[in-house]
Amino acid sequence: MDFSTGLTRDPSEIIRLFADVFFASEGPEEGAAIGAFARELLNSTPPEDILVCTAQHDHELLGCAIFSRMTFSQDTRNVFILSPMAVQTGRQKTGIGQALISYGLDRLRAAGVDVALTYGDPAYYCKTGFVQITEDTAQPPLKLSHPHGWLGQALDGFDLKPLKGPSRCVSALNNPLLW
Repeated sequence: MDFSTGLTRDPSEIIRLFADVFFASEGPEEGAAIGAFARELLNSTPPEDILVCTAQHDHELLGCAIFSRMTFSQDTRNVFILSPMAVQTGRQKTGIGQALISYGLDRLRAAGVDVALTYGDPAYYCKTGFVQITEDTAQPPLKLSHPHGWLGQALDGFDLKPLKGPSRCVSALNNPLLW
């Protein structure tokens, strides 16, 4: 398996992966919504504010994790959030997702990012170093529909110290339906 950063030869391949995976797991509306979110994220986010990580085997896209910048008004730390993340439906539960997330976190560390956040299933994301946090630790940009899924980690190996001030995310993620 090969991991890389940046877009694949055909960015629509990434959009299709997200749409197909979320369609299979959550239904047609969610598949369409996450596919549209991925398209907007890839098309509207400045290059310095996004990190696209892919897992491929023999030129077949197996998974993708997209990290994008978040800012906190009173904090100078460099913060990125993982969203969305997907592994081909037939390849799930094989370790690809966790390896892909670890690869992305390593790239973020190498780029000087201080904190990684995500919003999802704690049982899954805690396997790659994320811990459940509260809104006191990191204020989300929008209201969380599932506060137990708010997760974070300091990328320096120490405990995550609270991020100061209100947060902002990239425009594609600034959608209440995603939170």
